Amino acid sequence: MCARTRRGAGPRVAIIGTVTTFYVENFGCRATQADGAAIERGLAQRGLSRTRDLQDASVVVLNTCTVTSAADHDARAAIRRIHRKNPDCRILVTGCYAQRAPEEIAAIPGVTWVVGNSHKHDIAGLVAPEQMEAADPALGHDFVPVESLRPQAGTMQLVGDIFAHTSLMAAPVFGEAAGDLTRPNLKVQDGCDNRCSFCIIPFVRGQSRSLPLDQVLREIDALVEADYREVVISGINLGRWGLDLDPPQRFAKLLRAILDKTDLERLRISSVEPMDWSDEVIELVARSPRIAKHAHVPLQTGSDRVLRRMHRKYRPWHYAAKIRKIRAAMPAAAIGADVMVGFPGETESDFEESRQFIASLPFTYLHVFTYSSRPGTPSAEMAGQVDPLVRRERNRILRELAAEKKRAFLDGFVGGKLSTITLSAQQDDCTESLTDNYLKLMLRGRHAPNRMLSARVERRDGDVLIGNVV
Repeated sequence: MCARTRRGAGPRVAIIGTVTTFYVENFGCRATQADGAAIERGLAQRGLSRTRDLQDASVVVLNTCTVTSAADHDARAAIRRIHRKNPDCRILVTGCYAQRAPEEIAAIPGVTWVVGNSHKHDIAGLVAPEQMEAADPALGHDFVPVESLRPQAGTMQLVGDIFAHTSLMAAPVFGEAAGDLTRPNLKVQDGCDNRCSFCIIPFVRGQSRSLPLDQVLREIDALVEADYREVVISGINLGRWGLDLDPPQRFAKLLRAILDKTDLERLRISSVEPMDWSDEVIELVARSPRIAKHAHVPLQTGSDRVLRRMHRKYRPWHYAAKIRKIRAAMPAAAIGADVMVGFPGETESDFEESRQFIASLPFTYLHVFTYSSRPGTPSAEMAGQVDPLVRRERNRILRELAAEKKRAFLDGFVGGKLSTITLSAQQDDCTESLTDNYLKLMLRGRHAPNRMLSARVERRDGDVLIGNVV
């Protein structure tokens, strides 16, 4: 490998040959997917062509997650797979895993660059440095002093202090892998100021920071102009949007501005912490026909003792009151939660307390996770690590409970009408769609994607509703 180092106003970059095509593979949450879309935008603006076949790519960008050990394993496996299938391509690894453990990644054969979240803004210039003048100024550039840019096993590392990072990459992302090209996701907030004892995310994404309101509105206007009807807004801690701006602003103001200043037909809100579901936000979502009736409210556990060990900022009774208030305001809304099992010190009694708490609330779905120890977090050093087999069994129990709740919720709509948006996937003369309240509805007949329709539900088939357009 022949490389030279360039110096300039920004960080030093390694210039290695010429690249013409790129392939981006994303792992993890909506925020990571949105980061990947922004990286793709930057590379395309420098004249590189996107390819859907990694074997045709001269550079492959892996945008990683590190929320669990399984996520790290998946990233390492992907690096090896890509190097095996396309040994001539240059592999750039970025994202949360790259920020947390750059030297670990740099030691894997085939990796050319490791770029932490602190320097994702520099990826396009790193890959295609001769075309930097073509960059879109709207993407911004946030210089962070480089802590490490050094070769290791032929790899260049670019990782800096994530807490000095103050800007936010934003570009709409589309769920192509799921056949959903109709509901772009727009990240409007990144980072987190909470310090949950199990979570590594603040240390790999930095402090909470928000996309300014005018930029949010510009992005949504552009999507509306391109005929998209539903947009999902997301963030690492979405409900904290605006608190870092000058002057500080509230999440409810963002929602009102989107409703008042854009022509978007439907806005969907992704995960928002329970303390940020204010009465004002609940009222806005409930009263506006243009906001999807869908509330995802992370829980983690229904055990008060375990919540305290997790350093979560609410108690079970606070959470329950919030969920019941959302249900009272929106009787047909989807209400979901993230739930963790097997946290260190979780006893059988703690788990049963949590199970009963969850059973008592009107959830329509759950995302159940098994605790995974993350190096550098307080919980990794806690006593009472739960046996993996016990964790797996508790996960199974909550998944079964979630399935029961979802089936009961679905059954309540048989014979009724729902508003739904058609997706791209079609099968067996049916078209997949997503309802206002986050249910998969297969419509009889073939319908163009990205259409808002009214449908009558005929029956439930497993976890899917079947219906006709009316």
